[in-house]
Amino acid sequence: MASTVTTEPSKNSAAPSRPGYGQLLRTRGAWTFLLPGFAARQPFAMLTLSIVLLVQHTTGSYGAAGAAAAATGVSMALFAPYSGRLADRYGQRAVLLPGILVHTLSALTLTALALAHAPLWALFVAAVPTGASVPQIGPMVRARWGVKLQDSPLMATAAAFESVTDELTFVVGPLLATALCTAVDPAAGLITEAALTLFGGLLFAARKSTQPPVTDAGHARVKQVSALRVPGVRVLVVTFLGIGSVFGGMQVGLAAFTESIGEPGLNGVLYGTFAAGNMLSGIACGAIAWKVAPQRRLVLGYTALALTASALWTAHSALVLAGLGLLVGMCIAPALITGYTLVEGLVPAGARTEAFTWLTGAVALGQAAAVTVAGQLEDRLWDGAGFLVPMAGTVLALATLVALRSLLATRPRTRTVARGVGHRVPVTVD
Repeated sequence: MASTVTTEPSKNSAAPSRPGYGQLLRTRGAWTFLLPGFAARQPFAMLTLSIVLLVQHTTGSYGAAGAAAAATGVSMALFAPYSGRLADRYGQRAVLLPGILVHTLSALTLTALALAHAPLWALFVAAVPTGASVPQIGPMVRARWGVKLQDSPLMATAAAFESVTDELTFVVGPLLATALCTAVDPAAGLITEAALTLFGGLLFAARKSTQPPVTDAGHARVKQVSALRVPGVRVLVVTFLGIGSVFGGMQVGLAAFTESIGEPGLNGVLYGTFAAGNMLSGIACGAIAWKVAPQRRLVLGYTALALTASALWTAHSALVLAGLGLLVGMCIAPALITGYTLVEGLVPAGARTEAFTWLTGAVALGQAAAVTVAGQLEDRLWDGAGFLVPMAGTVLALATLVALRSLLATRPRTRTVARGVGHRVPVTVD
């Protein structure tokens, strides 16, 4: 059994006081999983929007489209943490390979059923395995950073870098999905998503050497400790649910708004503007040497997110909506980055992939609920009523975060002493 000792950072540490992207990207072996990881996570940004555009085209209802997309999101949210737990226990490759194959087949089946005008219940049957088998590439890449960096100050920079990478996919993904569905064929988006998942996922799974090590002792620890038992993780789950409501509400609201003004092709541009704001602020967050405690940063950043999201429903022109979407996107990245950074201090190393998937799953679940509710609001009320969902979701999550912020206090940084076998790599303690 490995013992731990709380230590102060060494004065001779090689890490600079302001760790940056340059040093992060020079981490040995990082590129061997970063490039395949980027290719493999791209389909995730296309999935929900591709389903919405395809099912809305075949049924004529945003409510039906939102419900089908929601079934995918809910199943992903429910199964993602178990996927992360299995990856912690058996290794990422063992989980990825069957998941990639199931997802590809399920997405193609969903496409065929939608084109055949199958009843909504049949779409649900195909949507569930499609969502449940979504490869959890983002959490797996973050877990690989954790192995590479251990408790290095570069962990915060890595969290920012991963958020930027996520948002870059959400700039490219919606644009690609919209272009394929509107200019090529309504099914082209989902077919492309399935193909990218297959080839990108297999490429990432092939990088076995960089995945977190798996040992018998690590297996036992994952059995005993679930990341969700950590109170701070539960607070972050609620926080990320609110972020998911923004993504879902924006997807449906923007699609309905652009169709109502006769410019459906603007949907991808407006969503890309929203995601670009997220990406730009993520880049800035990673370049700043923060002196404010992460718990306080999360509260402040989330307050800004709730305020800007609450203004979306008031927009009556594409230009105003683009500006508001940019501001909302700029507020999301700090919250995401800080939340993922807090996991490093809240959760033991052997359960971090699971913890990351709980947060990713929370975003998916919030997005699924938002897509469903926003679709119903668009069908029953006015064009743009779906933007009420991000307002409600972020305000409720902010109230929870403020009330329970004390639970986000992180545990002391520890190092593992080489006494026995453990999940963490043994290092020398001065």
